[in-house]
Formats: sequence, structure tokens, C-alpha cells
Amino acid sequence: MDESSGLTARFEEHRSHLRAVSYRMLGSLSEADDAVQEAWLRLNRSDTGDSDIENLGGWLTTVVSRVCLNMLRSRESRREDSMDAYPTDPAVSREDAVDPEQEAVLADSVGLALLVVLDTLAPAERLAFVLHDLFAVPFDEIAPMIERSPAATRQLASRARRRVKGAPLVPDADLTRRRGVVDAFLAATRGGSFDALVTLLHPDVVLKADPAVAPTPAPILLTGAVTVARAAMAAMQRAHSTRPALVDGSVGLAMAPLGRLRLVLRFTIEDGLITEIDVVAEPERLGALDLAVLDA
Repeated sequence: MDESSGLTARFEEHRSHLRAVSYRMLGSLSEADDAVQEAWLRLNRSDTGDSDIENLGGWLTTVVSRVCLNMLRSRESRREDSMDAYPTDPAVSREDAVDPEQEAVLADSVGLALLVVLDTLAPAERLAFVLHDLFAVPFDEIAPMIERSPAATRQLASRARRRVKGAPLVPDADLTRRRGVVDAFLAATRGGSFDALVTLLHPDVVLKADPAVAPTPAPILLTGAVTVARAAMAAMQRAHSTRPALVDGSVGLAMAPLGRLRLVLRFTIEDGLITEIDVVAEPERLGALDLAVLDA
């Protein structure tokens, strides 16, 4: 095996790990593949041979993390959802196109709520949290990537962790009961179980929805269990990309296809029945919500 083939083979041993790190950093499979490709290019251009790198996996993780950090900073400064692809190299080529189904499965395996919350973090916070909490990289190795001390890096990760976990504003027992109602609402909507859905709704339930949901010129207002249940059935397809999340300290639902937040459902629950549903879809309102991951 020649040197070039050997280098390619050794890189491929680390590809899946690098892709996993990049995807959690960027929340986009195409961008993650671009970051992995750039790591390959940098290795291939390096004057130092892979045999001279004591820990190739660690070296590649550092490189791909720095690439992701630059992509996040560029995204933040330009306020765009994507970045131009890096040039490709025939030696280690990625797929010509990302399979939406594959990305949906990957987003679900990582956790849609986690991807949504990670997207609200500053680039350095996201890097510190992802590398330390999700991949057990020591703070001493993370610190040089973001030009901070290990202590400052630890603080960044801690702050990010608090954002990810959130702080429930209701007692645990009440949170558990509300979670049961919201889970049942989601299951009934996904399964098209109209009667089961009606039993979860107060007879005088009120649904309010932003104009962006339909879209319509004015906000939507629906009343009555049967009317609201019918509206939920009409949104059955959306329910498949919807997951429970902690919304402003209580249990809600976040619809985030491929990890991109589109709308949030906030619930008012009294005596085990849903009395009000607020469907938030306007970007300004979504940005003002305090979202966090809801433990299983």
C-alpha cells in the first residue's frame, strides 16, 4: 500500500467520529461533511506525516473542531443558515448530495430538542459543551481552540449546560403529570386518534396560533375540543418532526424538522386537561422563548 492510500485508510477510520462531532457542532449534515472534508484536506497538505502524529484521532478532532468553530462564527456574523462548501478532493470524496431521510434519522438520534437548544448557544459555548459533555474531551485540549484558559472554558461549558438542561418552573410531580398529557397529545396526533385527542382537551379549549402557521393574514383562534382536535389532525404530518421540550420552564412541543426550529406549542393544563394551546411560529416570538432539553 502506497503512502497516499495508507493516509486515506487511516483517515477513514476516524471519519464517523469526526462526522458525529461536526454534526453536533453544526446541526447540518451537509456542513458537517464539509468540515470533515476540510480536515482531510488539511491532513493531506500537512508536512507532518500521519505516522508522525502521536494521536491522529485527537489531531483530527482538534482540526475539525476549529473548522466548525469558524463556520459557526461565520454563520453568526452573517446570520445565514448555511455556508459555502469547502473544495472537494477525489481521494476522500463525500456523497454528492445529502439524503434528507438520512439527515432526519440522524437528527432524531441526536435529539431534536438538543439540536434546537445548541443552535441558541454562542460558538465558543457550543464547542466547549459538545466536545466536553458529549465527547469527553478535556478542557485543557479545548481551551487553545477558543483561545481561553481551561478555567474559562469550563465556565463556558457550565453555562451552556445550564441552557441545555433548563430550569423547570413547576414541581417535579407536576412536570411529570404535564409531560404525560403532552406525550399523550403528541401520540394521538401522530396516530390520527381523534377520539383519544378529544378526551385530552377541555370542552372549552382555546387554540391561538401565529399567522405564520398557516400562513394567514391574521392570528388563528379556535375554540372547542372537537374543532381543536380536527385542526390537530390536519397537522398530523408535522407531528412526526415534533418532540417534547422544556418551554419557558414547562412542558411543550417543538417542531424542528432536521433540527431547525419551525414552531412551538405551549400548553395550559388544568386538572389533567388541556385548556389552552399557544402555537408560536413568528421568528421574533420563537427567539424570545426559553427552550431546553426535557429529560426522558
